[in-house]
Amino acid sequence: MKKIGFSGTLDPITNGHMWVINEARSLADEVVVFLSENPAKKPKFTAEERKSIIALSCAEQGWANVSVVIVRGDYTARAAKKQGVECLIRGIRTTADFDYENLIQQTNVDVLQGAKTVFVMPPRDLGSVSSSFVKALEGPIGWNWIMKKFVPGPAYHAWVLSWLRKEWETLWDYAHRDATAIAHADDWFARLTGPGCYGGAARHYHNLDHLVHGLCEIRVWAANTRPDPADVDIIKQAFWFHDAEYGHHGDPAAPTNEEASAQLWLGSHLGQETGDAAELIRATDHFQEAAITHRLKDVLLSVDLAILGQDDEVYQNYARAIRQEYSHLPDATYRQQRGAALAHLCRKAQQGLLFGNAYFAEQYNERAIDNMQREIDRLAV
Repeated sequence: MKKIGFSGTLDPITNGHMWVINEARSLADEVVVFLSENPAKKPKFTAEERKSIIALSCAEQGWANVSVVIVRGDYTARAAKKQGVECLIRGIRTTADFDYENLIQQTNVDVLQGAKTVFVMPPRDLGSVSSSFVKALEGPIGWNWIMKKFVPGPAYHAWVLSWLRKEWETLWDYAHRDATAIAHADDWFARLTGPGCYGGAARHYHNLDHLVHGLCEIRVWAANTRPDPADVDIIKQAFWFHDAEYGHHGDPAAPTNEEASAQLWLGSHLGQETGDAAELIRATDHFQEAAITHRLKDVLLSVDLAILGQDDEVYQNYARAIRQEYSHLPDATYRQQRGAALAHLCRKAQQGLLFGNAYFAEQYNERAIDNMQREIDRLAV
């Protein structure tokens, strides 16, 4: 078969869709993905954005024989005919899927004289994966770690950036800012999420995932404790910048990551009162925070350390990512230094001092002790 087509809204494309596309590649020389532009569905991404995400996802797999065509105001089967595609491929997950797809297939053939359809059934681990399923994951703490398992990397990256963008616009109240202020804030969003900061390729843990997780922790903490909204904004400002500068290893003359991040915030001129958040950023230096007094220090430090109390899968991913960030250290050195740092934090947790904020202590302290002790044991082997 020369060409086969696969169609859908693909908002976002999932690993299930990718599986079907790969099956299509085994059946034809060329696969054409027909991307439906259906405004009634109110997609998260524009058709052009989805086309780019699909192309990047296929390129990531090395699939050079997949192209993407946006279908506007036409039936997919008719668009397929115009592209020289005689057959479409569809994934069937349930009996309801079959009944629906069979009706569409009959319409394609009998009414539109369009392309015929081949049906394939995805493996069990992808049987429940759909765009609507992925969308429903967004929100609770840890949603990003779960979503990552069900979508290709480019789709995940685009989704996380879109989520962070909404958080950023809310923090800086875009609806009530003038064009100049919005452009300035846009520039800083691009800088913070770009390759020089949290979006950097060498950022294996202190990256966009860390931003999403921390901002979710802040949101849930605020919903449960009802603090002053102005304090919540200060915590968010500090968290956005607290690891903006990262990776200054081994140069005693260089400012600490925390001090460099605080200076970056002060130079951003995003907020009118910047000193409060700057001092809070400095307090995230776990080796010097005892000397810094700030009314919100315990909250931000607890947010930063909340990763220690996550479930086992998330914690294991975190531990591997930390090792990658310190890949410049020989294994023996890393084991010794990481083990010592964890032992220090574990003792604090056992003394009830790791999470200075009571809400986070209740949520995470016991699990953090278990997680850290298991990692200490693994490092000692």
